[in-house]
Amino acid sequence: MTVRFAVENHVARVTIDRPQVMNAIDAATEAELDRIWLAIESDGDVRAVVLTGAGDRAFCAGADVKNVGKTGLEYWADGRPNGFGGIALRQTLDVPVIARVNGHALGGGFEMVLGCDIVVAAEEATFAFPEPRLGRIPLDGGMVLLQRQIPFRAAMGVLMTGRRVKAAEALALGIANEVVPRTGLDAAVDRWLADILACAPLSIRSIKQTVRRTAHLTAAEARAQKLPALIAALQSKDQDEGVAAFREKRQPVWQGR
Repeated sequence: MTVRFAVENHVARVTIDRPQVMNAIDAATEAELDRIWLAIESDGDVRAVVLTGAGDRAFCAGADVKNVGKTGLEYWADGRPNGFGGIALRQTLDVPVIARVNGHALGGGFEMVLGCDIVVAAEEATFAFPEPRLGRIPLDGGMVLLQRQIPFRAAMGVLMTGRRVKAAEALALGIANEVVPRTGLDAAVDRWLADILACAPLSIRSIKQTVRRTAHLTAAEARAQKLPALIAALQSKDQDEGVAAFREKRQPVWQGR
C-alpha cells in the first residue's frame, strides 16, 4: 500500500507512503489517491482532511519520472480533470483539506498543495516547479493555480525560474497559512483542525463549495448560485442549534444535518 488512509473523530488522514522516492507518485499511487478522494466525498461523517507525506524529507516530489514512460505530449493528452494526485483541481471534495507540508513539495507535490485549502508547513519545507528545468511543464494545476492564488509577479517569478521557495517566503507570498518548527507541526495542524471542527460542518461544506465552484463568476452571480451544499446548510438543524447554543451560552453540538 503506497497511501495510508484512516478516519477518526471526523478527520480523514491521507499519507503518501513512498519515502524512499521522496513520496513521488506513480500511476498506482495516483489511482489509490483518487479512490480515497471518492471515498471521502461519499462519507458524510468526514469534516476535515489532512494530507501529508511519510518521513521528514518530502511532502511529495511530484511524478515518479522513472516510471512515467511517456512523452510530455502523451502525458498531457491523457487528461487529468482533477489535477495532480486527484486533488489539485478537484471541485467535488467539499470538506476542508489541510496540507501538512513536512518537507519538499515539488512539481506535482506543489500542485497538490495548491489544491488544498489550508497549508501548514515545517520550517524546512520548500516549494518549487522544477519542470521548466527538465524541459517539462507544470500541466496538472501548477501554472493555472499559482497565478490565481498569489500576486501575478510573484507567481511568474516562481513559475519561470524553477527555483525553490523556502517556507518563510511561501508564508509571505500567501502560499502557506502557517510555518512552524518541525517539532510543532502536528500541534499546529491540530489547532487548525480544532477550529474547523468547532464550526457547523454543513456551513463549512457550503462555504468551500461556493468558493471553489464560483470563482469564475462575478460576486453578484456567485451569490445567486443555488448550490446543493448551500441549500442543505440553510435548511439544517445545525443552523437552529448554533443560534440556540449562542443564546444559552454553551458549545453547540453539531449533527451535520
